[in-house]
Amino acid sequence: MQIGMMGLGRMGANMVRRLLRDGHECVVYDINPASVAALVTEGATGSTSPEDFVARLKKPACAWLMLPAAITGTNVDRLSALMTVGDIIIDGGNSHYHDAVDKAAQLHSKGISYIDVGTSGGVWGLERGYCLMIGGPEAAVQHLDPVFATLAPGRDDGATASSEGLRTAHLGYLHCGPSGAGHFVKMVHNGIEYGMMAAYAEGMNILKAANSGNEKREADAETSPLQTPQYYKFDIDMAAVSEVWRHGSVISSWLLDLTADALKRDPGLSAYSGRVSDSGEGRWTLKAAIDTGVPVPVLSSALFQRFSSQGESEFGDKLLSAMRFAFGGHHEKPKGDV
Repeated sequence: MQIGMMGLGRMGANMVRRLLRDGHECVVYDINPASVAALVTEGATGSTSPEDFVARLKKPACAWLMLPAAITGTNVDRLSALMTVGDIIIDGGNSHYHDAVDKAAQLHSKGISYIDVGTSGGVWGLERGYCLMIGGPEAAVQHLDPVFATLAPGRDDGATASSEGLRTAHLGYLHCGPSGAGHFVKMVHNGIEYGMMAAYAEGMNILKAANSGNEKREADAETSPLQTPQYYKFDIDMAAVSEVWRHGSVISSWLLDLTADALKRDPGLSAYSGRVSDSGEGRWTLKAAIDTGVPVPVLSSALFQRFSSQGESEFGDKLLSAMRFAFGGHHEKPKGDV
């Protein structure tokens, strides 16, 4: 099947490679000509402009965009102006699901189908496949099924027994509902991701502090937060613990696999500053929870912790210290003391 791919960053380019490996014809475009040229050498058909890109697509033209959310809408408008009735535009980026609902309605009046595909897999997707959460009209989604089937991980040995009634979910892709549903499911997926990452990080931090009894100073016996140092004299090998958890543990996951690998390579995590960015989906998930009245204490805490890591708590922390001094005369003490 032929598919056009606009946006050849790490995910977009590797998605093209996965499609080419399975015999699909790919027309590619990116503002960086070198990115286009690299994929041409691997069998893709290059294009030099959005106009050239659309012109090279067979009818019904199917154009997949892997672009930052901030520029997706503009490029959808540009492509749709070049397309005709029956054509399909796919947004595989992390756009807000509101945008997908609105764009679908806008393009429906022109006879163009709009499909939103929440795509998870990152830099590992080329080999592992991509988990695809799809929203859009049934006919257009069915038309693209060969593409989705190639990009998705496919059946694994343990999936068959639980696949009854789940359509293609056990293969790693799912038509979640009408336009916007794909990005909505991906948004919540990323909110959960925030919470899982925070849980692993907090647990590992406790393991790291398990040797606090060895570091406790006798002079601080009355003020130290650690009143029972005899119970905290464990030198835990966190890399080894994360590795053993990968094998048979109820908390095993691909995310834990990546965690174990990171700790094995750099036990002290010296290559990282601890500043954790948030890309939007966590905020959007909380907004949806507020709109629908659903409590999400874990997901909200994980998002706010990211804000704190970005330095956004600094002034508030200073103000807490100032108030504590003002009402009780409590002076700040060195880090680690109370």
